[in-house]
Amino acid sequence: MKTSFIKVSAACPIVNVADIEFNLTNIQKCIKQAYAERSKFIVFPELCITAYTCSDLFSQQRLLEKSEDAIKSLCEFSENKDILIAVGSPLYFNDCLYNCAYIIFNGKLLGIVPKSYIPNYSEFYEKRWFAEGLGIINKTVDLSFASDIPFGTNLLFTCDNIKFGFEICEDLWVTIPPSSYLSLQGANIIANLSASNELVSKADYRKSLVSSQSARCMCSYLYASSGVFESSTDLVFSGHLLIGENGLLLKENNRFQRENEVITSIIDINKLNSERMKNTSFRNTNSICPFEVKEISFQFENMDFGIFDRDIDKYPFVPSDQLKREVRCAEIFNIQSSALAKRFSFTGLNKAIVGISGGLDSTLALLVIVKTFDKLKIPLKNIITITMPGFGTTDRTYLNAVNLCKNLGTDLREINIVDACLLHFKDIGHPVGKHDVTYENVQARERTQILMDLANKEGGLLIGTGDLSELALGWCTYNGDHMSMYSVNCSIPKTLVRYLVKYVADKESSKEVADILLDILDTPVSPELMPKDKSGKITQKTEDIVGPYVLHDFFLYYFMKQGATPEKILFLAKQAFIGDFEEIIIIKWFDKFIKRFFTQQFKRSALPDGPKVGTISVSPRGDLRMPSDASYNSFL
Repeated sequence: MKTSFIKVSAACPIVNVADIEFNLTNIQKCIKQAYAERSKFIVFPELCITAYTCSDLFSQQRLLEKSEDAIKSLCEFSENKDILIAVGSPLYFNDCLYNCAYIIFNGKLLGIVPKSYIPNYSEFYEKRWFAEGLGIINKTVDLSFASDIPFGTNLLFTCDNIKFGFEICEDLWVTIPPSSYLSLQGANIIANLSASNELVSKADYRKSLVSSQSARCMCSYLYASSGVFESSTDLVFSGHLLIGENGLLLKENNRFQRENEVITSIIDINKLNSERMKNTSFRNTNSICPFEVKEISFQFENMDFGIFDRDIDKYPFVPSDQLKREVRCAEIFNIQSSALAKRFSFTGLNKAIVGISGGLDSTLALLVIVKTFDKLKIPLKNIITITMPGFGTTDRTYLNAVNLCKNLGTDLREINIVDACLLHFKDIGHPVGKHDVTYENVQARERTQILMDLANKEGGLLIGTGDLSELALGWCTYNGDHMSMYSVNCSIPKTLVRYLVKYVADKESSKEVADILLDILDTPVSPELMPKDKSGKITQKTEDIVGPYVLHDFFLYYFMKQGATPEKILFLAKQAFIGDFEEIIIIKWFDKFIKRFFTQQFKRSALPDGPKVGTISVSPRGDLRMPSDASYNSFL
């Protein structure tokens, strides 16, 4: 029963130090809450059965007996509950006391994981009571109510493609956490039972540890720490709860709460496994891991997560936070301009040629060239901008192109392509009134021919303008706008192009330039290869033909980034675009995306160089080695 999503929880119950019955009652309340929310897994803080701050009471036989009774009661409580439970309690074994995670499911104690590293510095004195679990593997434990219970740091708890690994507090703080080894051997959900006291700024460091470990291990990382009622003598605890996934913090609580608290989030297991499959550095475990894992299998009754409350961003390429978005835009411009500067410095050329249509892509390319020339201290007059009016060019796009170039101070030239295209129609015997793909492509290739020849004449580089979304859909003319000498936008999706142009309008331009850029942003996306209407407006709108770019960028992200199935992509799209698109429309454009993505690979196989900006690129030299003749039938 392989699954993509699982709902998980981290909990901080109210505790009384050494009051085991009280603690057990509140642990059970948290389990009831998580179970009602259809969570399949819940992790509790370190030693929460007894409380972490029992100190020398840990050597009292009565405390240990009561804690074992509580584990037995918790196993009985878990019967017929489809939820995996990880709870902290001490274990007396071979004359030593261990700080452990007890893993319970449906009435059974599946295994016990000891804390590997015992802190004994600053405010921590755990070695006074506990032995290190480091190196304990493949042992078994007998308790009063169960025998032959697996015991060790090498335990993995597996349900189909979901694999749980456990570590305890200090284990995360060491140079190589146990979770690193467990992840290399398959654990995709790591849970940490912790009792981390509060100090100024420690919460921020704790979050960075959880985020970075989840990224490094390509896993989900759940962290549950002791709450305020553990606070005693010199220490204060806050009950910090965190759920991370591959570097992202999905959920965090408000600390210092004085009641039982449970946070819940949905984890995307297939996303994690897909990232691992693609990352070849993650695969080699034989020479790294000091132990082999022991897998303990169990089976969830179902994977129903109830309400799907995981946030699905409809703009996966664009940060939703404005400040982060501005930082991202600045970074992208630096990558693009630095890459282009390298090409100019290598070739020794100091002129750029670019076709300007008054549309988004050519505008972005021009802005990148301007930034590059500023870096290289090359006069902007060395940017030769060519506007090439054709049958569908409107006054709005033409004037925006002309005015933008004039305000930026480029060498603006105009070459009308109508007569050349009419002659070519005559040469190849194509009726002028037949507005088909030949009609369109003749114009696109005529423009590219002009630009290429001018680049030769002027001794400059022809800069391509096409973006990632167009390349994914093959929305370009082979050996037309598909070709250039260097392509600066080739890994920028259309949804991000808009924000990059907006960023320049808001942050890095004069009012005159900003006004032009804002009008370009407001202009419908079009190649303007079909005649304009009687009022001189655009008749050929790209998104009417191939579909909304916001959908295609969404499809592209999940198809390439995660290798997600069509069913999963459509499920996520329906969640993300509730109220924007009906299900039948989403399916329609998804099928269009798949068909064009597969059939247009031959264009991507012959792309010019261009900088990789984000994690997704369709360059045939690294990111997308795809056969040009692959069938799309299995993906519709």
